[in-house]
Amino acid sequence: MIELLPLVKRTGPMSDQLRLRPGAPGLGMLPQGLQSHATTTGVCGFCSTGCGLTYHLRDDQAVGVTPNAQYPVNLGAACPKGWEALRVLESESRATMPLSRDSRGELQSVTWSRALDRFCTTFKSLMESSGPDSVAVLGTGQITCEELAFLGALTKFGFGWRHADGNTRQCMATAVSAYKRAFGFDAPPFCYDDLELSDCLVMIGANPCIGHPILWERYLLNRRHPALIVVDPRRTETAAAATVHLPIRPKSDLCLLYAWTNWLIGHRMVDRAFIDRHTCGFEELRRVVRNYPISRAVAETGLAADQIVAAAQRIAAAKAASFWWTMGVNQSYQGTATAQAIINLALITGNIGRPGTGANSITGQCNAMGSRLWSNTTSLLGQFPFDDAEARRKVAHVLQIPDDRIPQEAGWAYDEIMDGIRRGQVRGLWVVGTNPAHSWIEQGGAIDLLKRLDFLVVQDMYCDTETARIADLILPAAGWGEKEGTLINSERRYGVVRQVRRAPGQALSDFRIFQALAQRWGVGGLFSQWSSPASVFALLQRISRNTPHDITGIRDYQHISSCGGIQWPWTEEDAAGGQSPSSGRRLFTDGRFFTSDGRARLEAFAPQEMPEPTDGDFPFLLLTGRGTVAQWHTQTRTRCSPMLRRLYPPEPYVEMHPQDARRLKLTSGMWVTVRSRRGRVRVRLLVAASVCPGQLFMPMHYTETNQLTLSHFDPISRQPSYKDCAVAVER
Repeated sequence: MIELLPLVKRTGPMSDQLRLRPGAPGLGMLPQGLQSHATTTGVCGFCSTGCGLTYHLRDDQAVGVTPNAQYPVNLGAACPKGWEALRVLESESRATMPLSRDSRGELQSVTWSRALDRFCTTFKSLMESSGPDSVAVLGTGQITCEELAFLGALTKFGFGWRHADGNTRQCMATAVSAYKRAFGFDAPPFCYDDLELSDCLVMIGANPCIGHPILWERYLLNRRHPALIVVDPRRTETAAAATVHLPIRPKSDLCLLYAWTNWLIGHRMVDRAFIDRHTCGFEELRRVVRNYPISRAVAETGLAADQIVAAAQRIAAAKAASFWWTMGVNQSYQGTATAQAIINLALITGNIGRPGTGANSITGQCNAMGSRLWSNTTSLLGQFPFDDAEARRKVAHVLQIPDDRIPQEAGWAYDEIMDGIRRGQVRGLWVVGTNPAHSWIEQGGAIDLLKRLDFLVVQDMYCDTETARIADLILPAAGWGEKEGTLINSERRYGVVRQVRRAPGQALSDFRIFQALAQRWGVGGLFSQWSSPASVFALLQRISRNTPHDITGIRDYQHISSCGGIQWPWTEEDAAGGQSPSSGRRLFTDGRFFTSDGRARLEAFAPQEMPEPTDGDFPFLLLTGRGTVAQWHTQTRTRCSPMLRRLYPPEPYVEMHPQDARRLKLTSGMWVTVRSRRGRVRVRLLVAASVCPGQLFMPMHYTETNQLTLSHFDPISRQPSYKDCAVAVER
């Protein structure tokens, strides 16, 4: 039912160390004779890897795309999504004109003028009748830094809306919270070179072989014969290739990390010199983890004692150990505590700031990092806190707006906005480039809430997403390749997006839509400096001055492109000092962090009970995650490529261990019902030893999956916990 997929396809020479399968027939093929035509370069707009692509042009329009062999991120390789990046723009589902729902409940095409009028008139009416807290916006990590900044500034400073968040809350909020607590700033410290320079890589809740295949290839280029330790309940593709796979019980990873920490401290296998000079909180950490001996980890994780100890010994013996995590950690009711525990391990072993080391969160969306810095939602532009008076003055000065236009406190997070709808307090919602009717946890409840709104506006490339289908107004937006701006990848590298296609019909870039709305709302004068993405990038540079992410040394978009992307920070002093912005750079090489005293914080939290454990009625624990390398999130784009659709199962499916299938007399390929306390869905059964007995796995890409998930959140990051809920299975 599920075939193995080609992970990457490469142009140019390939390392003789690799044995990569060729791509599927026809994948990414160029039109006949195009190789001699003009080209330009840009970065991919799918995931956070930030691969460089070469666009092949005919009459100034891109008609083909290949990986950029000179780009330092992907070195001439691309996954199937990158090869098909242009094809997904050519879809009958594209939103090509504004659509407004009439009194009969039908969507009708309208002019941009009428659409802008309805947007402004309706939202202003709601604010007048119910107050400024009655409206909110949900943005995305899929648009450019310049558009993110414009959206956040427009809604908060222009419209006076207090409540704003984005879908980055669903993937990276936990990593942000942990980095801020430990380092004093949201600062992923690594560069991709570290994948090739580690002696020991520990991957926790991460499956880069599927989720980030180009990063997996960078690991395969590691000539040090490193140990790969994978901590994951499932035998994922990454786990299958590991030196050591630790199939822990779901959500017992925090106990395992504390047991490792306790064992390393007890056996004096920590870097006391680094701890004493560069951290604080060690004695309290020691006191907490003393309660987690190996025997407790055995009882809670289901692992054998020798497995746990052997992994700790590999970490201790490594000259350069690196720790990597993604959604298996972030999407948890105790995700911040778990991410903090990973950071603790890197710090106490001195594995930070050196080649091949780091506590390294791999980002999800193409510009989730840009969203973290520039979205102006739950933190001020530049990731300043809203209650920092000096920061507010700085932002107001750079933007040339009155100080009192900037709110003094943050608004609600994503889940709080949804709760506001439930209470009847939020009555109008603007959704930009995201699909909460599919992706938000406990989908049935989310759709019910969205339908309660008096006014729902969806701004998107496509008019048939689950959220767009229930919208009152649809604003057609240009997509990747149809506009310009910058994205920031997982290793903090700014890359440039090029406009190499005309948007279909009357679709406009998000940037131009924001400009038009500013004028129609009556606040165009506040944004007179925001004339183009390049002009906004210059504003962001000025805001970044003297911050951890200072980018004042970047000249312009061409400078970024010519360098193969530029990592932050890149200051004017860096540029004047003769350093090369092209090579990979990591943070904390001097052992100083972004805290008030320059020391990193060690912190530990008591593990929490799973909110919905299994029982007699719901005996299976449901795990969710990425399914195949050819799928992306809610499949809004990947379903628009006939080639990508051939590379993944067309029907939703659930994985079950053979032991459970035999007990229930179920066989692969049959239809089964999976039900939770929130819903029931019909899916194909895949019997596979990739999951442990008593557990199931469903890919997040199918709309059925979030009909089952339980609405609960990390108390610090407010990130949803998608990967644990109790379910039952029947024919």
